[in-house]
Amino acid sequence: MAAVTTLPAAFTVGQILTSTAMNDLRGAFRVLQVVNTQYTTAKSTTSTSYVTTDATATITPSSSSSKILVMASSNMQNSGTGTAVRATMFRGTVAGTNLASGATVAAGGYVYPAIIGNVSMCFLDSPATTSATTYTLGFATGNGSVTGTNNVDTTSSLITLMEISA
Repeated sequence: MAAVTTLPAAFTVGQILTSTAMNDLRGAFRVLQVVNTQYTTAKSTTSTSYVTTDATATITPSSSSSKILVMASSNMQNSGTGTAVRATMFRGTVAGTNLASGATVAAGGYVYPAIIGNVSMCFLDSPATTSATTYTLGFATGNGSVTGTNNVDTTSSLITLMEISA
């Protein structure tokens, strides 16, 4: 793992880089590892509290100063009217840290009572650990009379995690 860089704010034309500066450049802000998972099993809920879609991914950072770039997408369906289905990503389980609200799938009730939408999220997390860290895609409905379903029509939920050196 590279040490904290001591690079100048800017390089100038004709400047000769020292071996220390070159080594700092090699280790700074690079992708250290990538984890990718795909889940195809559909899951439904009427819960107004977040439940897991069963889509999870686990990464073990090599340094507590590393950042984790989290990218996720899932196809979700809203079967009702008057409310939306929400999705978000959690560090840990759905009882863990809610990292950021994802997209919502708007209420149905038009010609076809079900609205299907793609939910995508991307954000940078700072777990500050070298322990295995799990990320879980969760979803919930706006009220208990609506059914939310992910992975509709044999689609997939995807989670990609990238460890970025600090």
